[in-house]
Formats: sequence, C-alpha cells, structure tokens
Amino acid sequence: MSQLHKFLFDCLPVRGMLVQLTDVWQEVLKRRAANVETGPYAEPVRQLLGEMTAAAVLMQSNIKFNGALVMQIFGDGPLKLAVVEVNPNLSLRATAKVVGDLGDARTLPDMVNVNNEGKCAITLDPLNKMPGQQAYQGVVPLFDDQRNKLDKFSDVLQHYMLQSEQLDTTLVLAANDTTAAGLLIQRLPIKGEGNLAAKATMEDEDEIGRNEDYNRISILASSLTTDELLNLDVDTILRRLFWEEKLVRFGPLTPSFACSCSRERVSNMIRSLGTEEVESILTERGDVEVGCDFCGEQYRYDAVDAAQIFTGTPTPPPAPSSLQ
Repeated sequence: MSQLHKFLFDCLPVRGMLVQLTDVWQEVLKRRAANVETGPYAEPVRQLLGEMTAAAVLMQSNIKFNGALVMQIFGDGPLKLAVVEVNPNLSLRATAKVVGDLGDARTLPDMVNVNNEGKCAITLDPLNKMPGQQAYQGVVPLFDDQRNKLDKFSDVLQHYMLQSEQLDTTLVLAANDTTAAGLLIQRLPIKGEGNLAAKATMEDEDEIGRNEDYNRISILASSLTTDELLNLDVDTILRRLFWEEKLVRFGPLTPSFACSCSRERVSNMIRSLGTEEVESILTERGDVEVGCDFCGEQYRYDAVDAAQIFTGTPTPPPAPSSLQ
C-alpha cells in the first residue's frame, strides 16, 4: 500500500517526510501500458516521471493549500512534457509525452534540457477560486546559478525550494517498475512555531545553509541509497538513517490514484474548438475521439453528440472504462 509518513526531529528545527508509492504508481504505469497508441513508458522516462510523482506528493503534503499542486517539466529534448497533479487529499495522476525517439537519451539534460532551455514549473491551483483569483506558478530553469545543467531532478527541486521559500531542503528520489519513493528533509524557520527549541535569535534566522543540526541530518539523509529507498520499509529506513536522533512521528497518509477528466470537461474543450472545426473533423473521420493522457479514458462523439454540445443539450455519460 502506498503511504506517506511525516516526522519531526524533537527539539530541532528540522522536519521530514518519506513517501513510498506502490499500488498508486503501478496504476499509473498500467494505464499507460494499456494505451494502444503510445504503449508503456521507456525506462528513463518511467524513472523520471516516478521521481516527479514522489516529489509532488511530498511537496503537496508540505504546504497548507486547498487546491491542486501541478508539477511540470518541459524543454527542447525528446521528452517534451511530464506532468504530475496532486490534490489536497493526496489523490494523484501523472503523464509524460515523448516526441520521436529517445535514442541514447537517459539523463534529465539529454531528455529535457538539451540546449539548456528546459524549465520546471510548479502551479498551485485553488479548488474554490475567488472572483479574479489566479493560480500561483513558480518556474525555475534546469540549471544552477552558474548555468550548469542539473543532472538530477532532486537538485532542480532543492534549488526551487531555496529560491521560493528560502528554506534548505534535501531530497532523495527514486523510481522503478513497482515503486516511486522520496525522502524530504527540510530546515524549519527558526522563529515562531518553527523554533521547536525556543532559542532563536535574528542571526539564527539569517543562517540559511549554516544550521549545524540541519547539515548533520541532511548528510545522513543523502546517504540513503536508491535500493534502500525502494525496497526497505519505512521503519527500517528511519532507524538506519537517524538511529541517534529522537523522532516525533505522525500517522501515515494514503495517496491514491484519481483522474479529474470527465465527459463534461471534454465537451467544454470540444465546444471551444467551434462548430466549423468540429464539423471538419466529423466529415473527415465520422466522429470526434478524445483520449485522456492521464488515465486512458476514451471519449467519442458522433454527429448527434457534437450537435448536442453546441445546442446545450446534455450528453449521456460514457460507458465505464475497463480500467476503472
């Protein structure tokens, strides 16, 4: 079962989270493999998307936000786009689009950031928007301050967190065919509620990256291997890494797979194409077919269905998917 575990280091301004996605990640891969047009993801794409999925769950659970967190990477390589969406209840969906052949591309720079033009975007989309309210989006490049390409997706997010929240963050991410997992360690703000030891000064607040407690725990966390993260249970991982630290642990949370696509949303998209474009598609193909890249659901509209979209007559619900 997929689980997310949160914990604090007692009397230290450091918190952590560990997620292991098993059934949820396998569901993402199963739905992709069932798509006759695309087939399964290639191994390097699968690994990167799995790391993104684990990271997105960690980041969603790390913020107090009533809305969806959408994480994207896009660039000028064969992997044009990878997207993960995680809701406040930790339901999620993920997809990636590859154009052409990956060839020998295996790393983040080769797949997404060939000419150093790749980007990572994180969008916070409120569930109940107020009038005029827009989603918040932060975008960072896939290179460091010296414009050197970043090889690991965890490095991209660590750079993003330091820029956006000014908080030191350590991320260890891994994924394979059965599990997507991640460990997050973060230095808490020293002042206020984050000051668990109640001993902060203004100088402490300014010491980003120089907190001895955080640095020690970060080094321990970074020693976690891919094999350990993917194959050991949570209790064993925490005991091996932090056996000298006193942890305050909280009950586990359970991520799940869910897709927000619907016939109504697809109908709205078709309506936005306009009658002329839709009639052209009907003349050429006989019907309009739209597939969801996230879950694989297929939505088909014949001429009668299309006419109902533009006249405002409700369309009937789709037949149940064999994968749901």
